[in-house]
Parts: sequence; structure tokens; C-alpha cells
Amino acid sequence: MIFLLFGQLSDRMSEAGSGNSYPILLMLLICIGLTVYAFLKGDENGKFKDLISHVGLLALVWGFLGMMIGLIGAFDAISIANDVSSQVIAGGLKVGLLSPVFGMFAFLIARLGIIILVLKKK
Repeated sequence: MIFLLFGQLSDRMSEAGSGNSYPILLMLLICIGLTVYAFLKGDENGKFKDLISHVGLLALVWGFLGMMIGLIGAFDAISIANDVSSQVIAGGLKVGLLSPVFGMFAFLIARLGIIILVLKKK
């Protein structure tokens, strides 16, 4: 079951493009690592919490930036073509929405890490 989930995730990431999805994956791993480190070692001055927040927000913005760049390229291709089917447009929109979904997922994981750190502190 887990291998199937990671296989689908890997397929979607390669479909979205390595320039968008792999940096978001790296930011997600950084957020998870910082959360675990801060949970185990402590975060008295809140530096790790702030860093997790910034990296998570960067992942979100990176995903939307990837979507905008992809959509601009898709609309350029559509404007050049004479006859474009609805299947091609739907497929392009699906690929364009993958980057923001990855960014939102990384942002949510970062926020959950911050919530865990805040709950541990109190």
C-alpha cells in the first residue's frame, strides 16, 4: 500500500516537472527535519518555528509560481495552435495544478509542525 502511494506520488512529481516539484519536496523535507530537530532539542527562542514557517510559505509560493509559468507557456501554445481539443486543455490544466497542490501540502505539513511545537511549549 505504501509503495503504491509513493509510486503515484513519484509519477505525479515527474508529471509536474522537476523544476517545480523537486524543490518543493526538498522544502518539505527541510520542514520535517527542522520540526523533528526542534521537537527533540527544544526551541526556546522560536527560531526554528519561524524558519519552518518561512520555508513552508516559500514552498507554497514556489508551487504557485510554477503554476503561473506553466499556464503562461500553455496559453502561448494554445494561441499558436489552430485547433485545440478540450482533452489537451484539461490535461494541461491538470499538470499546471500539480505544483500548487505540492506546495499546499508542504505548507500544511509545515503548519502542523508549528502547531506541534507550540503545543509542546505550553
